[in-house]
Amino acid sequence: MKGVILAAGVASRLHPFTLTRPKCLLPIGGSTLLGRTLDNLEAAGVRDVVIVTGYLEDQIRRYIGEGFPQLRVTFITNEVYASTNNIYSLWLAKDEVAGEGMLLLDGDILFDHHILTALLESGYPDVLAVKSGFLLRDEEMKVETDAAGRIVTISKNIAPARAVGESIGIEVFSPAVLPGLFDIIERKVVGEAAVDVYYEAAFQDWIDRGGTLRAVDIGDRLAMEIDTVDDFRTAERDVLPLLPPLRT
Repeated sequence: MKGVILAAGVASRLHPFTLTRPKCLLPIGGSTLLGRTLDNLEAAGVRDVVIVTGYLEDQIRRYIGEGFPQLRVTFITNEVYASTNNIYSLWLAKDEVAGEGMLLLDGDILFDHHILTALLESGYPDVLAVKSGFLLRDEEMKVETDAAGRIVTISKNIAPARAVGESIGIEVFSPAVLPGLFDIIERKVVGEAAVDVYYEAAFQDWIDRGGTLRAVDIGDRLAMEIDTVDDFRTAERDVLPLLPPLRT
């Protein structure tokens, strides 16, 4: 199992915080978003990590080299980070996870490491973390499931009343399904030049072709995606104090 962290974007909605540093290196609680993600991966037993970088990538490489020498980290550069979305960054990682399982994470999430354990120990090979129990808005990447917990639709365009919750940007895929999934991603990126869409569009195509992706509700475990300055302040105030402690 390899962890794949997507951390290429400019994060203009977090200006001025991200004018001089990438979003994943925003300081929070004595660490950074990226540092906490790497700690969480290590706590879950994942020590092989692929990080797709772009904006101010030298800072990320230096940060990893100085702070995480115990991890096996491979860097991939998205050279067109300013004009592409996360589907393109994920496509760039395809060769690094060939023959492996993949634990995929967006690089802008503050979350409880027990979420990773819940996914890895769910009993299902291909799963996606879902946060429920709150008022969904248009902005959230929403998930609709059938009675067995299999995802039927994943999109921001789902009517909130039909959704079971929000996809928080953490997924596990088995080695058996990754070749087919990356074939779909490659068709979108290369064949259709759909480089500015979310990777969930490829997940939906895979589901529509008969693939099974199950939703795992994270329950009362905390997770928050940070897109704006207000998000960052809320995460510091309401989420950070309730998270399990970091490594010592």
